[in-house]
Amino acid sequence: MKGQKELTGYIHSLESFGSVDGPGVRYVIFMSGCAMRCQFCHNPDTWNMHSGTQYTADELLAKARKYRSYWGSEGGITVSGGEPLLQIDFLTELFRKAKEEGIHTALDTSGNPFTRKEPFFEKFHELLKYTDLILLDIKHIDEEQHRILTGCTNSNILDMAEYLSEVGKPVWIRHVLVPGRSDKDEYLKKLDIFLQKLHNVEKVEVLPYHTLGTYKWKELGLTYPLEGVEPPSEERVDNARRLLHAEDEETKKE
Repeated sequence: MKGQKELTGYIHSLESFGSVDGPGVRYVIFMSGCAMRCQFCHNPDTWNMHSGTQYTADELLAKARKYRSYWGSEGGITVSGGEPLLQIDFLTELFRKAKEEGIHTALDTSGNPFTRKEPFFEKFHELLKYTDLILLDIKHIDEEQHRILTGCTNSNILDMAEYLSEVGKPVWIRHVLVPGRSDKDEYLKKLDIFLQKLHNVEKVEVLPYHTLGTYKWKELGLTYPLEGVEPPSEERVDNARRLLHAEDEETKKE
């Protein structure tokens, strides 16, 4: 509409050839802003909402479109973060315009802003119209341990998972395996029981904790909470994949 200011989003960074954030080759847009304070966060530089570069949806699509020939039949655009749902109005416009061009859209989210209260819930319902796939990061299944690990509750995140199951929106579940935090069998079994109740999970991904982002904490003058914690062994990763039926879920579609 003429005279109306065009929506812009705060973008932390862009990745032209993403291969781990959804199916196929992806153009990955990392948005700024996150309310969670995960102890293992490898992108603490995304926490500040206004620390990124402002783009319009058209500007981002113009950048992404240059790589479309590499996407094949499976690839497309993935929006990650930070937490994209904090900029839900811009995200919806970006995905709406992408779908007008037949581009596959994936949202990588922690679910932290989710609520069934308005105005968010109506906006989220609108966003889902233009979202092909959601990569939902469940940091911890246990409420108390989730608060320790992230500083936030997980009740609304699990509610979001259940809502996405109710409406049949395809989901990939992602779970970071952190030694001494989320890798205990009792937690993994509890998470598996929860996931088995959902009817829309196409894939479960176990992401081994790593320390590649610790230097960013130091650059920002922050104390890294998991100093001294080493990445999980291959044995523990395989154990988690087995308990979460990660291999089985990849081909499961209900």
